[in-house]
Amino acid sequence: MAKLKTAFFCQSCGTQYSQWHGQCKNCGNWNTLVEEIVEKSPVKDVASRSKQHIINIIEVETHEEPRIFTPSEELNRVLGGGIVLGSVTLIGGEPGIGKSTLLLQLALKMKKKILYVSGEESASQIKMRADRLTELQNPNCFLFTETSVEKILHEAKKLQPDFVIIDSIQTLQSQLIESSPGTVSQIRECSNEIIKYAKDSNTPVFLVGHITKDGQIAGPKVLEHMVDVVLNFDGDRNHLFRLLRASKNRFGSTAEIGIYEMVSQGLKEIKNPSQILITKKFEELSGNSVAVTLEGNRPMLLEIQALVSTAVYGMPQRSCTGFDSKRLNMLLAVLEKRAGFQLGAKDVFLNITGGIKTDDPALDLAVIASVLSSNEDIAISEHYCFAGEIGLSGEIRPVPQVEQRISEAEKLGYERIFVSNLNKIPKNKFGIKIIEVSKIEDFHEALF
Repeated sequence: MAKLKTAFFCQSCGTQYSQWHGQCKNCGNWNTLVEEIVEKSPVKDVASRSKQHIINIIEVETHEEPRIFTPSEELNRVLGGGIVLGSVTLIGGEPGIGKSTLLLQLALKMKKKILYVSGEESASQIKMRADRLTELQNPNCFLFTETSVEKILHEAKKLQPDFVIIDSIQTLQSQLIESSPGTVSQIRECSNEIIKYAKDSNTPVFLVGHITKDGQIAGPKVLEHMVDVVLNFDGDRNHLFRLLRASKNRFGSTAEIGIYEMVSQGLKEIKNPSQILITKKFEELSGNSVAVTLEGNRPMLLEIQALVSTAVYGMPQRSCTGFDSKRLNMLLAVLEKRAGFQLGAKDVFLNITGGIKTDDPALDLAVIASVLSSNEDIAISEHYCFAGEIGLSGEIRPVPQVEQRISEAEKLGYERIFVSNLNKIPKNKFGIKIIEVSKIEDFHEALF
């Protein structure tokens, strides 16, 4: 009997080693190498392949990729206008965040022939969830509870669906690899077979992927390189809102965002997130301000809350929820150095309401306004909003697409918006009053 060929694979990055090491030299993680059985296929004759020829890029004919429009406008926006035929989309997220719910709703509402493959749930469990999600049932939605990738692709070729959903890639296994499901070699082999099927049959495929404790999609990093689109479905499980972002998209922008709300009937699309994320206050409280941010091409208003108090335990605390803590420290240092506010001995807590996380620099001005408001215990008018970036010298820097931000604030009934004086804005175009500021000192005088 021939000796089995084995190799050691890192479960974090997929790097292959001939012998075991305590630490992966590629990603630096410890105790992640696992021995797996590998079978190398015989080398194919290069001459027997179909011959390709070199072509000038000018001679290449281009055409618009056909797309399938889904009932979810949020998903269409994130994908760049719909599902491209023959594409492979990988969607990852925390357990229970709503990945399977999103795809099952898609399968039930679309008037297409759909194959829903599940290696984690039985057919009765999926049917119970489908009855809870919607009363509409797609008669062309077919379920297949199987983990063998060969059987799945065999049934898919017989059924010839319009697109396939596989939940999840970590549960699949190939008969060509003698290792347990979820290992690097199994994920790589199963992904190769699925991508080959999608390209050959021109059938779009959705893959659900598990994530690690660090928030990365589990399995080899090459999996994300192989697929066409990588979607991240995240959000705070204690809040109702879920955010769908694209970290990779070969057919569109990666700057777009889709917002959903988790309700008892499943995931509900949020058409106007600004009206939901802004709290209706009966009285004005200090430390609250409204920032006008931009996610892709969508302007959105967020409520920023800050609390500044005297440090009790000696060492001042800096705590952020939904905002970069290092950027908060930088803004506090600018306030102290350039504007003379003594915040070094005070605790500062910052929160973006609704469980939203964003890294838009235009939030800087609203963060400064909330901190100053809480520090001086003076409330900011609920009719004011802010959009500006803070530089290290204390100047208010301009932000991109400021006209779209101003239009969104005006549409929601705000009376004043604070922006940088370096933005070139046609003031006669807007009904809202635009306050232009250049430095933090000017901003403080104009605000209070």
